[in-house]
Amino acid sequence: MTLPADLPATATTVLEVPASVPMVSLLGSGDEYLRAIESGFSDVDVLVRGNLITMTGSADEVGILDTLLAEMLTVLRTGQALTVESIERSISLLRSGTRPAEVLTANILSNRGKTIRAKTLNQKRYVDAIDANTIVFGIGPAGTGKTYLAVAKAVQALQAKRVNRIVLTRPAVEAGERLGFLPGTLSEKIDPYLRPLFDALHDMLDPESIPRLITSGTIEIAPLAYMRGRTLNDAFIILDEAQNTSAEQMKMFLTRLGFGSTMVITGDVTQVDLPGGTTSGLRVVNDILEGIDDVEFCRLTSHDVVRHKLVGRIVDAYERYDAIQQKSSAESAGIRPARKDR
Repeated sequence: MTLPADLPATATTVLEVPASVPMVSLLGSGDEYLRAIESGFSDVDVLVRGNLITMTGSADEVGILDTLLAEMLTVLRTGQALTVESIERSISLLRSGTRPAEVLTANILSNRGKTIRAKTLNQKRYVDAIDANTIVFGIGPAGTGKTYLAVAKAVQALQAKRVNRIVLTRPAVEAGERLGFLPGTLSEKIDPYLRPLFDALHDMLDPESIPRLITSGTIEIAPLAYMRGRTLNDAFIILDEAQNTSAEQMKMFLTRLGFGSTMVITGDVTQVDLPGGTTSGLRVVNDILEGIDDVEFCRLTSHDVVRHKLVGRIVDAYERYDAIQQKSSAESAGIRPARKDR
């Protein structure tokens, strides 16, 4: 938020919360939301008396906090409840120059009282990119909502009749995409690899309708090997775990695109399970498709993890560990950083 240049170095602002908004919904049970706010604005003193909130501190920080509270009230007016996590994300969004309400109130899908929406700025950019492009790559660590949001957009497109079917696929790397030697029916063979996609669908559709939609071909869930030789028209197609495709498989999948279709490819380049020596198709596709119109690459980070807070910390810890290991390997190979001229 840009503040007038004539504001003093310190400022005091008083916000009157409308009587229609219970203070507990704004500040949380036991003031847990207020504590999250105070933690994010350590340079601002916050005093609550009745329905008045007084903020005193540096003009910049008071201005941001005042905007945060206004955004929180906007979210509450939409009927959406606040959480400590949503407040922490809102603070981050505001500091990056984005209005939290624009992100947190943009619904994608509602089913059985549950509403699916983006929760971070990068997730909102990802969702918007799917609306604006034919092929979108969602690349990021576990827990960032890459697949979940893609499936939500697919169901939204199906319900709006923008597509006639949804095609969900993953490479069955652990079985080498050679499923014939496994016991059981085809469904029993591929179920372990496709279960995450089923789980997402169960959150978004009535469970009893899913078998009917699969039987009719409106929803198809199959290993990547079964995509070869096909052209997919009027479909929303999702390739999950794309880091486990070879460069040849990625090309094969992308060339399945037909008229009236949308493709979303998701994956995490730090979790490649391919046999040694096989290049991940997801790692090279950016260099190949860079600059091609109607293709968008969206990158999510540990800041976009919407699972348990610890997941984001684990992702960061592994990134630090990998960086140390790469540096150590380079030094062992006799590679030294270039010395600066003196």
